[in-house]
Amino acid sequence: MTEPVAPLAERMPQSPPGNEVAYLNRELSWLDFNARVLALACDPAVPLLERVKFLAIYSENLDEFFQVRVSGIKDQQAAGLRAISPDGLTPTQQLKEIRARVADQVETQISTFLNDVVPALARSGIVLSDWATLDDDDREHMDRVFADRIFPVLTPLAVDPGHPFPYISSMSLNLAVSLRNPASGDRRFARVKVPPILPRFVVMPDGERFVPLEQVIAAHLDVLFPGIDVESSWAFRVTRNADLALEEEEADDLLLAVELELRRRRFGRAVRLEVEAGMPIEVEELLTRELELGADDVYRSPGPLELAGLWAVYEVDLPELKEEPWIPVTQPALAGVEEPLDLFAILRERDILVHHPYDSFTTSVEAFVQQAATDPRVLAIKMTLYRTSGDSPIVKALIEAAERGKQVVALVEVKARFDEQANIAWARALEEAGVHVVYGLLGLKTHTKTCLVVRDEGDGMRRYCHVGTGNYNSKTARIYEDVGLLTADPDIGADLSDLFNYLTGYSRLVRYRKLLVAPITLRDAMLELIREQRTAPDGTGRIVMKMNSLVDHIMIDALYDASRAGVQVDLIVRGICCLRPGVPGLSDNIRVRSLVGRYLEHSRIFAFGPRGDRRYYIGSADLMPRNLDRRIEAVAPVQDPELQARLQEVLDVNLADDTLAWELGPDGAWQKVKSAEHMSTQEALQRRATERARRGREPARLRRVENPPEPA
Repeated sequence: MTEPVAPLAERMPQSPPGNEVAYLNRELSWLDFNARVLALACDPAVPLLERVKFLAIYSENLDEFFQVRVSGIKDQQAAGLRAISPDGLTPTQQLKEIRARVADQVETQISTFLNDVVPALARSGIVLSDWATLDDDDREHMDRVFADRIFPVLTPLAVDPGHPFPYISSMSLNLAVSLRNPASGDRRFARVKVPPILPRFVVMPDGERFVPLEQVIAAHLDVLFPGIDVESSWAFRVTRNADLALEEEEADDLLLAVELELRRRRFGRAVRLEVEAGMPIEVEELLTRELELGADDVYRSPGPLELAGLWAVYEVDLPELKEEPWIPVTQPALAGVEEPLDLFAILRERDILVHHPYDSFTTSVEAFVQQAATDPRVLAIKMTLYRTSGDSPIVKALIEAAERGKQVVALVEVKARFDEQANIAWARALEEAGVHVVYGLLGLKTHTKTCLVVRDEGDGMRRYCHVGTGNYNSKTARIYEDVGLLTADPDIGADLSDLFNYLTGYSRLVRYRKLLVAPITLRDAMLELIREQRTAPDGTGRIVMKMNSLVDHIMIDALYDASRAGVQVDLIVRGICCLRPGVPGLSDNIRVRSLVGRYLEHSRIFAFGPRGDRRYYIGSADLMPRNLDRRIEAVAPVQDPELQARLQEVLDVNLADDTLAWELGPDGAWQKVKSAEHMSTQEALQRRATERARRGREPARLRRVENPPEPA
């Protein structure tokens, strides 16, 4: 493949090596993001079941952090590498800092759950009970549930000279059981796995009380070990390295290589042990010894383990304890009076910008693919699929298109972390239907969100395109905030044709007309756009970027250089931010904020220049080394003035938010923005989408575009 070219990157001024003040630590910045998620669970103004949801999300996020990030640092440590992170920390120092922050956060999480959320749930009729609080009738009911539904799927595993220590699978919840033989007095250890196939909580007949499954099992251990005295039992959980280590160069079949690594993932090295507070030291030492962990890898919890299981509580049908449901609206331009709506005719006249979840994914992107699948003039459909649901209408549409004899190509990224197995399954279903499935490129992940439709219109072929920031997934489109461009722009269509040829063949193309493509042109193009603002006349340079993560140090250095030249820079970064804003002489003119709320802020929007002469881009890439150098990404310009106004509206609202927003200080600490106007980005954009749909019966092109004043 073509190597990324970076002559401009080499010319950009860089912070001095070892200048730790210039950068924030990547891993600690991610923990700060998860702390902002946890803050939503701690906020009494958030609806109660939404707080339960954020407790579950916090736990899921932390699990993945240990499976991937912590395991990577521990690999460095085990290999004896003393690589210094850009902020000046060794692997050992990073692990020490991570442990301290995680311990504090988990203490906050458990305290909030036990002392705040659980009593509030009880007042609302949802009682999270302990076995000790059940009366005789309740326990009799639980005896029947255990005998009928739980006992048949349990497998106790003893540890003695004839039974080696069992393998503990990653993320499984377990009971460590201390046993005593009444005849000999010998003490033994056993492990009982809490079956993940069963619900995390057992629901009482009244439908209002929930008992943790591990407590029900613990109360019936005498049934599992008849004739043996059960002295005690303690819950524990192991986290293992789950990052795939593919030797792609040696793999004849990438699909088979991924499947093999998925089987190996279960046997990854242990990186964390969570134990119930009060576990005897001898039991804890047995577990750490057998799992080859140290004392610093053990996290003791005063509350229940695996709070990700709270999703079961969130699903309780009590809508008054949740956010009011939001029903995405259909854009006026797509709400035609004629049925069926001819999307291709609309796109021949104008581009369409969609903003999910405010704009309906169903009536825009899905409708685009479905119409392409059934239109007899459409000859080919080509898509990149990174994460999607197997029952997706888009997958069904691609299958239907193939069955109708169209040329259908789906580039499926089987290396999409934690979605590998699902992607393999439905990719095979696509193949069986006659879709040409490509499983990615050697050494690169295909992360771009693009769709190309080729249509014979009598007077020639025309290409119709979608370039977006989010996955082709109808489920996540309701909770992820993303933007997408639907267009018939000939240059973008030609660029997508070239990109798909690069993905499916042996093209070595290094130039595109309008698209910025990683790892080929995106890095240099972004650096050039930043440089242009640095050299703008009369101090008019202006940069506004919205993204998920900012990690790449060459990009950070370019932004620092722009700030020193007087360019005003506003960054809206949901997750990791390694740039340190507001440092005198380094980043005086840079401000960083993060929005965390009901929807996952996922869009990437890049704006360069003063109002009235501003260029806008959207796409799949964050400013991270992996996005710029090790993934296939596509970023597209948005050139229609009305669509630019929509993007500017999104940026303006984000910068004015004082409800969901946090600001990053020069010291690396995040502070909640003080609320004055009580302006929530997500609520404001819901209102504007509704208003736009209500008044949008007139053609959008006849409405005057107004630019609200830009926040300071």
